[in-house]
Amino acid sequence: MKFTAIRENHLYQKAYHKGTRFVGKTVAVFVLRDHAAKRLMLAHPQKKYHNRIGLAVTKKTGGAVARNRAKRIIRAGWQAIEREGNIRTGYLVVLSARPGITGVKSQDVERELRYALAKLNMLRPADEGKTL
Repeated sequence: MKFTAIRENHLYQKAYHKGTRFVGKTVAVFVLRDHAAKRLMLAHPQKKYHNRIGLAVTKKTGGAVARNRAKRIIRAGWQAIEREGNIRTGYLVVLSARPGITGVKSQDVERELRYALAKLNMLRPADEGKTL
């Protein structure tokens, strides 16, 4: 599933300065409540809230090949967690690669993202949202 990307620099800056963060060995995660979430939900064809995701990889990570690989494995980790459907929606989420991401597998990044989202209270409990 393709996610909605953050394209404006001011939204990255808001997430960095006002959002809550978790910094791990391979990935730093910044989360901020999206004030435009209701407007975007009404414009969405399925009328659902969704997260806007931003990826940030600096040149400290390495050359172009290393940066693209880092983005690819971060996306894969995020999509694996998102497929389960237990991530809270209506947030700006910035996933920033740390220099330690070179040479790690996507399963390691997924595990760290899962831990970061749990620490940031972004994962729903298993019974939330289910109707009887």
